[in-house]
Amino acid sequence: MKLPDRQQGLSAYVAVTAAYWAFMLTDGALRMLVLLHFHTLGFSPIQLANLFLLYEFMGMVTNLSAGWIATRFGLTSTLYAGLALQIVALIALATLDPAWTLISSVIFVMLVQGLSGIAKDLAKMSSKSAVKLLAPTEGDGLFRWVAYLTGSKNAVKGVGFLLGTVLLGTVGFIGSVMAMAVVLAVILVCVVMFMPAGLPRGRKGARFKEVFSKDRNVNLLSLARVFLFGARDVWFVVGIPIYFYGVLSDGSDVGNRMAFFQIGTFMALWIIAYGAVQAWAPGLLKAWDKTTDQIVDLAVKWVGLLTLVPATLAVCALVAGGSATWLTTTLVIGLMVFGFVFAINSSVHSYLILAFTRDDRVTMDVGFYYMSNAAGRLIGTLLSGVSYQLGGLPLTLGTAALMAGLSWLSARRLQAPAATTAPQG
Repeated sequence: MKLPDRQQGLSAYVAVTAAYWAFMLTDGALRMLVLLHFHTLGFSPIQLANLFLLYEFMGMVTNLSAGWIATRFGLTSTLYAGLALQIVALIALATLDPAWTLISSVIFVMLVQGLSGIAKDLAKMSSKSAVKLLAPTEGDGLFRWVAYLTGSKNAVKGVGFLLGTVLLGTVGFIGSVMAMAVVLAVILVCVVMFMPAGLPRGRKGARFKEVFSKDRNVNLLSLARVFLFGARDVWFVVGIPIYFYGVLSDGSDVGNRMAFFQIGTFMALWIIAYGAVQAWAPGLLKAWDKTTDQIVDLAVKWVGLLTLVPATLAVCALVAGGSATWLTTTLVIGLMVFGFVFAINSSVHSYLILAFTRDDRVTMDVGFYYMSNAAGRLIGTLLSGVSYQLGGLPLTLGTAALMAGLSWLSARRLQAPAATTAPQG
């Protein structure tokens, strides 16, 4: 595989990052639009969770096949396809008819969300794989580039969360999705026109069975990733937003709008701070003078710390009783701590998957790894609605702690490649 020169690599990295930013802005906005719009229509927590299940399931399917598709047809093809499918999904949502039955609405939104899930993971796999091929090989170059891409992406997605709630309270659901479709279409045209050379064009002989990794570390890290993201989405998708809505809204139109804005602001700040910490992680961990073996040790320690946070919050939710103000304040602080520790874990994982894989397998292994990521979100999404409806916040947060603990058990079995002595590209 011929790799791009340094200038080509930097230009391609900037273009890929810009396209990924645009996509994640609409992805974050769309999540809040769907969640809050259908909550106000009377959907239960389990029904709300169901709206996102096909999104996560299709993410699993997409990641499993996207590595092969990118290897066969090239990374730019999968990136463009992801942006185009998101535009189609946004336009489709604008056709939702309020006169439809509840079941029809749920099925339709699930299908459209499934299309959006395909779009997101095509874009993500393309962007993350590109970093492996474009990043400088000196020192902690790979860790820094993947941390900047992932961190900035999540900061932009956080802005999207706020954007979605503001749009919902001002121009409504249909106006919001159509506006985002138009903006994303313009960005897609610009990216296609100005994308520089530097990304692989594809390999005709690629076989689908190559997707499944035989590398022990890739498989263990993927398993740890399932539980890591399950631990986040158990509370993030349904439980916390719906709890906050119940506390903040007084039932009036003005109260609902204010609740939308406050929830969106918190979720946006959480994601933005999470992204900032991800980008900061290489400096915080002093990655430039650590071996991959030492970074594996950090992955184990930080997920152990993560397990303690939702476990503590679950106990707080149990003893809070009727003190909603005290519990809400504790949750805001505790979940920001969770976000900090989670961001370090996620950044370390994002480096390790690229450190463990080879250049000739990067799209395959990254696709398989992000399939596991989507599996964790799928499990977390399902458990978010079920746990909150059955046991409220205590069960939701306790389930998050259990998932984090399982991630810790998986990470403990990782071993650095024998020949690795420093973070390399």
